[in-house]
Amino acid sequence: MANHLNTFRFIAGILAALLIAACSPDETEAVDATDKAAIEKIVRDYLREHPEVLEEALAELRKRREEQQLAQQRSVISAHNDALRNDPHSVVGGNPEGDVTVVEFFDYNCGYCKRAYPIVKKALEDDSNIRLVYKEFPILGPVSILASRAAIASRKQDKYEPFHDALMALRGSLTEPRLWQVAAEVGLDLDQLRKDMREPEVEQIIRRNHQVAQALQINGTPSFLIGDNLIPGFVEIDQFKSLVDEARTGCKTC
Repeated sequence: MANHLNTFRFIAGILAALLIAACSPDETEAVDATDKAAIEKIVRDYLREHPEVLEEALAELRKRREEQQLAQQRSVISAHNDALRNDPHSVVGGNPEGDVTVVEFFDYNCGYCKRAYPIVKKALEDDSNIRLVYKEFPILGPVSILASRAAIASRKQDKYEPFHDALMALRGSLTEPRLWQVAAEVGLDLDQLRKDMREPEVEQIIRRNHQVAQALQINGTPSFLIGDNLIPGFVEIDQFKSLVDEARTGCKTC
C-alpha cells in the first residue's frame, strides 16, 4: 500500500511539474509563488477520481521497461552471436544444417535440466530442422564441473552425445563414482578420458561458456536461446515448439 501511495505522489508531482514547465518564464514565477500547491491538489484530486489513469501509467511504464530490457538483451545476443551459435568448440546436435538454432546451457546435476531433456529430445525428433548447440554450464558444485570436463573430453572418443544422454537420463544426484560408471557403460576408455580431461582446451571451453552466460545474465539452468528469445528455466514442449516456429517464421501469432 505504501509503495502505491508513493507512486501516486510521485506521478502527481511529475504532472504538476509538467504543468508548471509548460508555462512561460513570467508565468512560472507567478505559479511558483502562488499556485504550485493548488496545481498539485488539482492533479491529486483528478487521480483520486480517475485511478485508472494511474494504472494505465504504471502498465505503460512496465511495458516500456520490458521493451528496453528486451532490446538490450537482443543487442547482447547479437554481439555474442558467434560464441553462442557458431563456436567451433561446442558440440552441435540435431540437424547441423537446420534452419533454427537452439542453444542450451545446462548442468548435469540440475534436476530441471533432466526434466527438460526428454522435451528437447522430443522436439528434435518431431522437427528435423532444429540445430542444437550444447553449452556445458556447470554451476552446482565440483561434481558438476567434473561431469562437464568429462563430457567435453569424451568428444575425443566420439562419445559425446551418448555420454550426454546417459548423464541426463540418470536419476538422482550425480556423484563421482556414478560418473565413471556411466562413462564405462557408454564405452568410454576411462584412462584416456581422464587424460583428455586434463587438456587446457577443456577448461577454456567451460570458461568461455561462463563468460557468454554472464554477458547474457544467465545464472541458472537450464537456459535456452531459441532464435532471439532467451528463456531461463524449464520449458514445456508446446512452448518450446512455439518458440521454434516463431524463430523460423518471425511471427509470434502464426
